[in-house]
Amino acid sequence: MRSIVSFYLCYLLCLGLGLACVVCVCVWNSRWRGGFAWDGSTLQFNWHPVLMVTGLVVLYGNGAVLYRIPLTWGQNKLPWKLLHATLMLLALVLSVVGLCAVFDFHNAQSTPNLYSLHSWIGIAATALFAVQWVLGLAGFLLPCSPGSLRVLLKPVHVWMGGSILWLSIAACISGINEKLFFVLKGSATQAYAGLPPEALLANALGVLVVAFGLVVLKILSNPEWQRPESRPEDLVYTPLLQEENE
Repeated sequence: MRSIVSFYLCYLLCLGLGLACVVCVCVWNSRWRGGFAWDGSTLQFNWHPVLMVTGLVVLYGNGAVLYRIPLTWGQNKLPWKLLHATLMLLALVLSVVGLCAVFDFHNAQSTPNLYSLHSWIGIAATALFAVQWVLGLAGFLLPCSPGSLRVLLKPVHVWMGGSILWLSIAACISGINEKLFFVLKGSATQAYAGLPPEALLANALGVLVVAFGLVVLKILSNPEWQRPESRPEDLVYTPLLQEENE
């Protein structure tokens, strides 16, 4: 009982930090960066941090911890599988749209693409995420996937999940820092070193992203909060409407 209470306290903290991340990145880009558009201007670029933080970090992290919720234990796993896959797909779509926003902006402004460490890490995280989602679909949801494939894929799926989250956090932190250096370098009164309000908010966003990631990884790494293992006979696929407690 104590472990379950501890989980829900940690899970509420996860939800609160995720919401705070989304609010901070939206306020930053609406109040200090001028808002949003899709016209090749800097207002289009503002979609990039909002969509990447929301999709690649917050939605991804919440999708990753879904199976750890004790409420899901002892129930038909299929609805939670579908919810997990849907959350991850939504996170992936938002991430891809976020990448489209920045590529389109760079092309409109004749700015080179993929030249910074931030962009390399972000592309790597998104590409691995896409591979992870396809492998998860093929290995855990398709009726034709054999049980042996699921057993083989599960540790890889878990390891890749944590690795993608770390890469996403690294991409966000480096991106926030890079953006602040770009937008505050030409102002004598608003220099980054002077920590103007915009810099304080963006730095706080970075801290929230790291805190969110640490809480998610804490939930994922605690063995007491792992969903009980499936029985060997449950690893054999059964029709969707008959699947029970896999």
